[in-house]
Amino acid sequence: MDYREAFRILRRQVGGIDAIDAHTHLNAAHLAARGLHDVLLYHMVISDLYAAGCPSGARLSEDPDDDEVTTRIEEAIPLLEHIQNTSCSWLMRTILADLYEWKESITLGNWRDLDARIRRRRTDPDWPREILRRAHVLRLCTELPLRGDGRHDDILFYSLEWAFFTRNQWGVFDAPLYELEHSWQFDKPVRPLPVTMSRRAPVRRRVATVADVKEALAHYCRVIPWDQIVSTAHHVSTDMHYSLVSDEQMQKALDRRDSAGPTERDVYASYLFEHLLRELEKEHADVPFQFSLAAEPLPFETCSRLRQGTIRDLAEIIARHPKMQFQCHLASRQAHQSLCTLCRELPNFSLVGYWWHNFFPGTIAQVLDERLDMLPTNRQIGFFSDAYCLDWSYAKSILVRTETAKALACRVERGQYTMEGAAEIARRLLRNTPEHLLRLSR
Repeated sequence: MDYREAFRILRRQVGGIDAIDAHTHLNAAHLAARGLHDVLLYHMVISDLYAAGCPSGARLSEDPDDDEVTTRIEEAIPLLEHIQNTSCSWLMRTILADLYEWKESITLGNWRDLDARIRRRRTDPDWPREILRRAHVLRLCTELPLRGDGRHDDILFYSLEWAFFTRNQWGVFDAPLYELEHSWQFDKPVRPLPVTMSRRAPVRRRVATVADVKEALAHYCRVIPWDQIVSTAHHVSTDMHYSLVSDEQMQKALDRRDSAGPTERDVYASYLFEHLLRELEKEHADVPFQFSLAAEPLPFETCSRLRQGTIRDLAEIIARHPKMQFQCHLASRQAHQSLCTLCRELPNFSLVGYWWHNFFPGTIAQVLDERLDMLPTNRQIGFFSDAYCLDWSYAKSILVRTETAKALACRVERGQYTMEGAAEIARRLLRNTPEHLLRLSR
């Protein structure tokens, strides 16, 4: 069968698979877009706009007031013509056309009409599930603290995204310790600290000794409601060199905290990482350890960057904890083939979707090509949206399904797959494997 015919058939078949969205930041209190700002000012579109010259590059507040919404939308609108070529802009227009029947250009004169249309649609209590029906998304994972009262537990499941002990902060060398101190003061998980911090909130207890570190880590593990989560979510910074650190080395680095530099930071992160994994492996090895990789901080967001040394460090860490299941969200196109080789030789390691700087059609196409040829279907999860509202899960699902159908059609044309085999592979990537690796059938 030639490519065009295979793609036509597979696009329909892949589009109808009830998929699992394996990672989002959906808030159960407002699943669908609250207004135009949730669509137009999704953080990936903000990056497009900032690159085009928009004066604001920061994300919106969690619950922006009318003044913030108006100011940010009206400063963005004049820049929309400059980003109409980007895939993020295309996905935004797809949302507006498919879900809100809006195909006009957005202008300073009409944006309030569009905003009112989105707000009216949101008042329909059935609207979120209608978006899911149109998206053919069966269930979605989000952060546990965003669960609310549990009324959406039939469509949402939860990951613990709390303290990031191995995430770097721009120009800050004791960030791992502050993350630990911040988590130590709560008796249940809370939302994580932002990817970039301009200031630190005070904490109740300061980590000064190895004993403090062990007590705080034990507290962190103890207060996690393990029966409510399918995974833990972390970030592994490429700026840090990971090694095995003794108690004595850690204490010496703690004593130098007020003058800490990169060496001390690496000691803090390495010690916390290894001791956390030891604790989890003892009691909770069945809970996958998800981590994001290769998005490093800039003043507002991040850039894609990954050292080859980090890949070596990860290989050693994953091999050292064979009972744990590690799952990686990767934001580096050029490092993807290296990560695939790790998956081939480390059976407790798998790759999940296309994260942040990899969520563009060309990159998804390359990643799919490599994964389909290099990895078993039960070591790769085919989709997660990283969405903050269901509207963006809808749009990103369309993109992933289209690229998946293209990659499969190429292989049908060259005789690598049958049509029936290609459809089954898509089903495994989009539904069966995430259900298995995330233990959704328990």
